[in-house]
Amino acid sequence: MTKFPYLKQDFLASIVVFLVAVPLCVGVAVASGVPAELGLITGIVGGLVTGLMRGSSLQVSGPAAGLTVLVFEAVSQFGVATLGVIVLLAGLLQLAMGFLGIGRWFRAISVSVVEGMLCGIGLVIIAGQIYAAAGLKAPESGLGKIAGLPRMFADTLGSTEAMTSLAIGASTIAVIVLWKKMPKAVQTVPGALAAVVLATGATLAFSLPVATVQVEGLLGVIQPPGAEAFGELANPAIWGTIIAFALIASAESLFSAAAVDRLHNGPRTEYNKEMIAQGAGNTLCGLLGALPMTAVIVRSSANVNAGAKTKASRVLHGVWLLLFAAAMPWALALIPIPALAGILVHAGWKLIPFGQITALWRAHKGEALILVVTAVSIVAVNMFEGVLIGLALSVVKTAWEASHVKMEIIDKGAGPIQAYLTGNATFLRLPKILDSLESLPQDRPVELDLSGLHHLDHACRTALENWAARHSATGTEPVKVTEAEEAPAEKVTA
Repeated sequence: MTKFPYLKQDFLASIVVFLVAVPLCVGVAVASGVPAELGLITGIVGGLVTGLMRGSSLQVSGPAAGLTVLVFEAVSQFGVATLGVIVLLAGLLQLAMGFLGIGRWFRAISVSVVEGMLCGIGLVIIAGQIYAAAGLKAPESGLGKIAGLPRMFADTLGSTEAMTSLAIGASTIAVIVLWKKMPKAVQTVPGALAAVVLATGATLAFSLPVATVQVEGLLGVIQPPGAEAFGELANPAIWGTIIAFALIASAESLFSAAAVDRLHNGPRTEYNKEMIAQGAGNTLCGLLGALPMTAVIVRSSANVNAGAKTKASRVLHGVWLLLFAAAMPWALALIPIPALAGILVHAGWKLIPFGQITALWRAHKGEALILVVTAVSIVAVNMFEGVLIGLALSVVKTAWEASHVKMEIIDKGAGPIQAYLTGNATFLRLPKILDSLESLPQDRPVELDLSGLHHLDHACRTALENWAARHSATGTEPVKVTEAEEAPAEKVTA
């Protein structure tokens, strides 16, 4: 026991994480448009491979609700057979970023962009899974899903089967929400698992006419990518999807790691090593034709809260997933699809940062705007382009704030007009600077003092020189420009 001092705590935590992971692995796979077993395979790899590697000791990896939208789009466009190639190359890209030390730079991504990404994903998941809960086919676009909801509810009211299916989905959500109010002893069973078991029991007991999970067997769904799938790499569109998988999965994993670090006092995350671990896991998932993985905050927080002390808990959870998938595949065929849809609607709701949006709007309206625009762009366009729009807005906002410049004009009525520029003069503020200078009287000499500037970019310097030449061309005294003197270099004594 001295070699494994925390074996008991880790063993019990692994059981809790396993019970949390099963319905999520299956639900994410079904919502992604792939066989349920592929979600379990990704969970197994996340436990047995990524779980053994260095990085973040307590966070747990597996298929994530946050990638559901992206995976569904990729499967719809390129097919299930090509999914393995996409995940494989995304994993290799993550490995390269980890070895090149890029992992820690993901912490520099604006929190508003990440929150906006999760918000947009949450909205699309909720809208799409409401259709699945009713047993109906959802429109392909995010806007189409949301716009079509009123008609979907109208169609549901006219169908007994659709009403029954939707009722099971709604009941699943109700059980998950109300489960937190149950006694602590009862809550040792995760709410999502309890909801699926109750929904399955009700479906069997009353022979309800609802769709259940299609089972193909663990070995039957493993499809290593073949030559035809690799041939899809000639399609330029697939590379955007690969980059999106790698960047979004990495960002989600590393932000999850930062959140998990705040939940415990153990070793801190080594970001580049965690990137390598995620890349290794996704590379193997790609070779098996499975879903992509990320670190998942729901499973990770369950792991920490259950008392896990070392990485043994997440490795053991992978063992339990493997045993379940191998020994009890028949259990999957009993699960009603609307129950899984209910789990994902609840997961999507938790992705929407209602509290952060309100707090940001009060303190930083610009950041709140970036969050909202990112979310709306993901719903209106697609996930990858929505994130790019959010990142671009974040960069523009930062550049605008960094280029703060102040101009002070002193005119004593006689003698030259004095103009003082302080701050950072960049091309973003050039219109404001030129408007102020061009409003000065043409028949008066001007002294332009630039000594208070911390930075003067090439565009501003050129524009100021041109303005000075124009101002002096009318016969007025040449504009006198004062710049900051460079500090003398210090002598170095050998």
